[in-house]
Amino acid sequence: MKPVVLLVDDEDTIRMFLEKTLRDEGYEALTAATGEEALRLVTSNLPDLVLLDLKLPDINGIEVLQHIKNEVPEVSVIMLTAFGDIETAVSAIKQGAFDFVSKPVNLEQLLLAVEKGLESQKINRELFQLRRKYKHDFDSNHIPGESPQMVEIYEIAKTVAKSDTTTVLIQGESGTGKEMIANMIHKFSPRRDKPFLEINCASLPEELLESELFGHEKGAFTDAKTQKVGLLELANKGTLFLDEIGEMSLTIQVKLLRVLEKMSFRRVGGTSDISVSVRIISATNRDLETAVHEKLFREDLYYRLKVIPIHIPPLRERTGDIFILLKHFLNTYNKQFNKNFQEISNEAFETILRYSWPGNIRELKNVVERIVLLEDDVVLQEKHLPEGIKTGSGPPGDSSITRRLDIALNRPFPEEGTSLEELIKSVEMELISKALKETNNNQSMAARLLKLNRDKLRYRIKGFDLDSEDDG
Repeated sequence: MKPVVLLVDDEDTIRMFLEKTLRDEGYEALTAATGEEALRLVTSNLPDLVLLDLKLPDINGIEVLQHIKNEVPEVSVIMLTAFGDIETAVSAIKQGAFDFVSKPVNLEQLLLAVEKGLESQKINRELFQLRRKYKHDFDSNHIPGESPQMVEIYEIAKTVAKSDTTTVLIQGESGTGKEMIANMIHKFSPRRDKPFLEINCASLPEELLESELFGHEKGAFTDAKTQKVGLLELANKGTLFLDEIGEMSLTIQVKLLRVLEKMSFRRVGGTSDISVSVRIISATNRDLETAVHEKLFREDLYYRLKVIPIHIPPLRERTGDIFILLKHFLNTYNKQFNKNFQEISNEAFETILRYSWPGNIRELKNVVERIVLLEDDVVLQEKHLPEGIKTGSGPPGDSSITRRLDIALNRPFPEEGTSLEELIKSVEMELISKALKETNNNQSMAARLLKLNRDKLRYRIKGFDLDSEDDG
């Protein structure tokens, strides 16, 4: 889609000449001869950039600028001014104009200003959308909690927020609400009106993650057709949330450490330093201290990130929050699916409390969503709950190590007891299966992952009757 440029000038010859020039350069050009006409076009067509003459027959150009910036603040405005109006043009820049170009117009200078203005508009529009998304996400994703642990965490978050640049490391199991706490810190900070951007470090390979964070210059690598602005630049004066920081490669860890130390970086393929002011909040469900000992995470970066550590306990350790969370999710999905669940039966609530919730808040949220979507009732009853929650074993077919150990360690022993040997055997079998899967059934590589010699691994594989490739 062609960028849309609105040209506002009351002189017919200038307007016609510049319109043709803009179209020849590949832009879609709109024109207006008055300020009133310009404001109508801005509202109806949402141009990407406005070339605005300072002196118009009806409304002063500065007033038109102020109206535009109030209505569509992300649009770039370049003032066209006579030589004697330079002081006024400088004043316009202070009021939000991107740049000014003196008349008679130097075409090369004008087109360069338009190109830079459109680049700025693209970034501003992205930030505007991200800010709007952030506000919606915070409102819709805020998870209530009244347990002493969560009340304390909320107080820490609000206190830390007042310190504008302090780094925060949020730790906790998957699904406990780490992103929500990061949002809260940003919302209560002096940076609240600036961007809150986030990225999951585990979701991208190293090269893509580096490009997303730092940006890249045109031609930096084969597919770098254009310059890309990274999240660090886009988050300038705001907050950048690095989720699953424990999965970040050592190479990028070094670059991130430099950002924390100097608040500057270079784009991939770039030669000049870019300075920013960004608050870094990171989160992980891994034990970073262990990762440091195993040389998988840099010790210096670890201590820079955990200036303020926040640990979010799993849901099984704060069962006092379960009822309020249930009510919260019921209300949310009642509105979404036009249902009318009002209460939770005692039997259902007792069953919910007995379950260990290894998926934490996320799992509880998903269960309530499924029930409200599929069932028509006023009371959430035990029969509505998934079988795995009623039996305490998790969803059918789920044999994850985390879930089995979680149930064994965090719930009372059943009357008939628990087979220790069977539990250990099942855990051992699943670990071996996982190692074989990750190594494409290569026994030598799997043995290294499990810190076993290959003969011991082969003996266990044979005993568990697992398929694998005998590589030697």
